Amino acid sequence: MIKLKKAYLLLIFVFGLSGFAVAQSAARPDIPLVRVYFHEKIDSTQKLIRKLDGKNDEFFKPADNEDLNNRLDKALTERVDSIQDAIESSKIADNNDKIRYLRGLNEALQRFYIGFKYQTVKSPVLLEVVSGYKNCMVLDQKKQSIFPEIKRHSYDAGDILVNAYAFNNNEGLQASKDFLTLKVCHEHPDRMMTILSKNPDFPYTDSLIVVAAHTRPDDLYTYAAAYNKFAERIRNSPDSLVQLIVRISKMPTGRMFFPFLDNLSKNKISFDEVETALKDDEKYYSLLVKTEIDYADRVRRRDTPLSIIALRRKLADKASEVYVNVINGLHESPDNIRFRKIANLSPEELYYLAVMTEDVIYTSSYTHGVYPFIWKKMKTAKGGDSLLLSVKFDYFRKWVKMAANYNTLDDFLKRMDKGNAQILMKAFVNGLEKSATLEDAVDVADSYASINDKAIQSLVMNQVKNNLLQANQTGNKKAENIYDILNTLFLSIDSSNHIDLSERLGIPPIYFMPNKDMRDAKGRIIIQQFFYGDEDGRTFFPMFINSFRNVNWKMQSNNQWVTISSTKGVPVTIYTNKPLDEKQGLDAQAQGALNQYLYDNDLNPTMVIHRGHSYWLPSTLDQLNDSARLVMLGSCGAYQNLSKVLQICPTAQIISSKQTGAGNINQPMINTIIDELRQGKDLNWPVIWKRFGVLFNHGDLFNDYIPPYRNLGAVFIMAYQKEVMNEED
Repeated sequence: MIKLKKAYLLLIFVFGLSGFAVAQSAARPDIPLVRVYFHEKIDSTQKLIRKLDGKNDEFFKPADNEDLNNRLDKALTERVDSIQDAIESSKIADNNDKIRYLRGLNEALQRFYIGFKYQTVKSPVLLEVVSGYKNCMVLDQKKQSIFPEIKRHSYDAGDILVNAYAFNNNEGLQASKDFLTLKVCHEHPDRMMTILSKNPDFPYTDSLIVVAAHTRPDDLYTYAAAYNKFAERIRNSPDSLVQLIVRISKMPTGRMFFPFLDNLSKNKISFDEVETALKDDEKYYSLLVKTEIDYADRVRRRDTPLSIIALRRKLADKASEVYVNVINGLHESPDNIRFRKIANLSPEELYYLAVMTEDVIYTSSYTHGVYPFIWKKMKTAKGGDSLLLSVKFDYFRKWVKMAANYNTLDDFLKRMDKGNAQILMKAFVNGLEKSATLEDAVDVADSYASINDKAIQSLVMNQVKNNLLQANQTGNKKAENIYDILNTLFLSIDSSNHIDLSERLGIPPIYFMPNKDMRDAKGRIIIQQFFYGDEDGRTFFPMFINSFRNVNWKMQSNNQWVTISSTKGVPVTIYTNKPLDEKQGLDAQAQGALNQYLYDNDLNPTMVIHRGHSYWLPSTLDQLNDSARLVMLGSCGAYQNLSKVLQICPTAQIISSKQTGAGNINQPMINTIIDELRQGKDLNWPVIWKRFGVLFNHGDLFNDYIPPYRNLGAVFIMAYQKEVMNEED
């Protein structure tokens, strides 16, 4: 920062003029009044960046790595100041040039500030921006191209530099921008179509359109259907695959044809065959399954079929729309009526009904319908390995996870030879680092606690340890992170290991919920409960209300909701909508009115409770407030929806059931938890769960309820994200 230091002023007063002469020789360059404003702007931006680490001090230390923090702080202060000095001391630049460089430096810092604040750039980019700006400025002063310097940097740093005002007239600016455009298209193919649509005259547009046809056909399809200059460039491409995509994009039912793009391009299927299947939803679903198995086999052989993502989306949509929504909707009907729709499906088609509808299939639809129907259709009772072979092991981790969560894994493994079952479970654990997402690793984490066979559990544990050892030996950091976290999670299940997951993994507490964390700024604990107006809701709502008719609570009621407030202890207020007629949508209206009331009065629930069947759960999740710290899902199979909760509330603790959610278990749990909060106690989950075990006599229904510290998939996600953030810093 260009300013006269207090130390220099002190020297003036203590030593007089002779001392001032010494101080003056070490002083910063004189700044003409005409440029003071631009230096002050830089100083101001430096201060803003310094505050981004959340600490009100004189340092910028946003990372967990102390060495990186020191380098970042030095870049922001000393190196930026030295660039300011260099600008003022320059014998080449005139006043206009100096203003231009000062303005450009501030712009570069501001762009970093915005990017880091909104998490679009990482902190190390600052090091590149500061060093790159200095080098670009030297080149620009010599009337040389900045292109060689831009090529040295990451896209984020380069993008900041080329957009700095200082280099607007540099001869290498356009080449630098073209280079960065090409760089981001290769490094971030998901952004390629958006970038090209904004730059249709980019020199490499035609070649990148062909690349997109092979790597991002779904995106190209979308843009080909538009009416603009970029769409015209797509339609004029001579490439045969691009032309096939253009042809499909022009069809009224093009989205229905697109999943078969790869086979259409190879003439393995005709347009007429797809057209015929489109006339019957069941035939179309069968064609999707057949194509998915074909594509899965090619993926297994390290081939990547075109439009496989579109195929899987459409397969999931049709599995839900044509079959699962139907059998879900008939949940109160006799099985012979309810499952008539799936009676003629093949084992493979039933398999995909399960794995493609994990988030929507009801527990009873899986356990009473899809799963047993598969074995009715198999030629042999021991057909577990035959089933997986017939689908080319596609989604087998998802299948194993669902079997574990619905307590059918032991049955499934018994339908295989013991040796094959062991091979399957080893494969279940292996190669998790090869997946582009964390989904496979989360499936493994979620499944472990549900494995009842001790031999299989031991096999999985040993395989995790072997993979961790191999990752350490090969230096595969991603694999090391995944298997280290899984190893810690699995060991923690045995209380004799005395593993504190919060401490070991560096994540928020999961064994307890601090009472203070449940309170808002005014010291209140706000709880919102969702009831629905079906028979169950009308049955259990009075029980809920009656359980709070004691001296510790008072109640108020209006036409749509009830408010229950504590009279002793911590101020706790429960807001619960009334279970009004769901057929007329009155329960939804009551929930909406209550949501608006909470919003208007700045009441942010830290505990949210879902009461009702699993088919109401999506409605509750759609209304879930991101302020929630504790979420209780009291419906059947709610355990399958943990990832959706975490997308809204990343650090929330969750209580859910893997199978049947029961009102006679939900209510005592809710009363116990809320009374602990009212008394100002922290929620100590192992202690509370032990009490619940005695209360419910460890019955099957209670055993299906999972406490926050046993939600291993949720814990895995938090721990992995924390590890990655530490590495990036």
